[in-house]
Amino acid sequence: MNGNRFGRLFQLTTYGESHGDAMGVTVSGVPAGVELDEEAIQAQLDRRKPGQSMITTSRGEPDEVVVNSGVQDGYTTGTPIGMVIQNKDARSGKYEPFVTAPRPSHGDYTYSAKFGTRNWGGGGRSSARETVNWVAAGAVAEQVLDASDHDVEIKAHVNRIGDVEAAPVSFEQILEHSEENDVRCADPEAAAEMQELIEEYQEEGDSIGGSIYFECRGVPRGLGSPRFDSFPARLGQAMFSIPATTGVEYGLGKDATHVAGSDRNEDWTFDDGESFDHVESEEGDPVPVGNDHGGLQGGITTGEPIYGEATWHAPTSIPKKQRSADWETGEEKEVQVVGRHDPVLPPRAVPVVEAMLYCTVLDFMLLGGRINPDRVDGNPGEYDTGYHPSSPRNE
Repeated sequence: MNGNRFGRLFQLTTYGESHGDAMGVTVSGVPAGVELDEEAIQAQLDRRKPGQSMITTSRGEPDEVVVNSGVQDGYTTGTPIGMVIQNKDARSGKYEPFVTAPRPSHGDYTYSAKFGTRNWGGGGRSSARETVNWVAAGAVAEQVLDASDHDVEIKAHVNRIGDVEAAPVSFEQILEHSEENDVRCADPEAAAEMQELIEEYQEEGDSIGGSIYFECRGVPRGLGSPRFDSFPARLGQAMFSIPATTGVEYGLGKDATHVAGSDRNEDWTFDDGESFDHVESEEGDPVPVGNDHGGLQGGITTGEPIYGEATWHAPTSIPKKQRSADWETGEEKEVQVVGRHDPVLPPRAVPVVEAMLYCTVLDFMLLGGRINPDRVDGNPGEYDTGYHPSSPRNE
């Protein structure tokens, strides 16, 4: 099975199944000299872990991460960072009825059709459980960016559940309010309505979809390599890799279909030193007047905030009775997915979205030479830990 690696220079390679012994990720391309805070990695995993509220699965996974390589005396060494998260609360017995009778709209049939076998416990490799690895890698990427000379900020929040849509909120409001409720919506009134709607579907043994708004600030202009390695193409790949994603949009998104070119096109002006604090530019630089493009033009970053929206369908594991076809017996039969499942995905997907944004941005920063891939402070051969009281020069 290929397709377990993401990134060009900053690479994450993952392994593990939903009900296997453990999940794991190897992160390559981390520059040396980054003071790695393992508690900060754990804090991000805690935001994604199951059982954190009444509107998530009740599976009791502590998601405790162990960093077992790539770090010496608290600093990255430039070698691959290995991280492992043990599975503690797997209960595979509930999935035995679906070994040859696939659950509706899951990866059960397609995995078996491709490989002739599969790890059927909890969906195996197709489960969103695997995204715990991505969040761990994203937490590393965030710390690398924080240690660099660039002030990159990334944040997301749930802006829609079903037909309940949040009011437009500023980036500052998302930073301040998105973690104040279980839905992770920065609009408190909409969050309360979303919570009520989710609980209604949950009580009915059903599920509901939604969407997440994301924004990146501090990303320099000039990142991205057209065509197939353009910034939006690679970020789109990252977002569509998250299970159950059905759409990714930037800027105006699909609303651009009914906006005239003269309205969508952005005039150019010069940075006056006062009006463009939100743009990565210097006084006197050409800058776009607006940002309907979502910080991207020609597949390359403009220095403006990158923003967009990703959409998720309703979770497919629901207690309601459905029908399946058993390819071993040749029978159609009624099935019921009994277990611990999320009634909605976006609240727990927010940290996953942020993680993949951090991974994508860092990868482009390394590829574009904005961060030294060997050492984060740009001084290879120089060290700031007691482990190397003296070091060879590399000039």
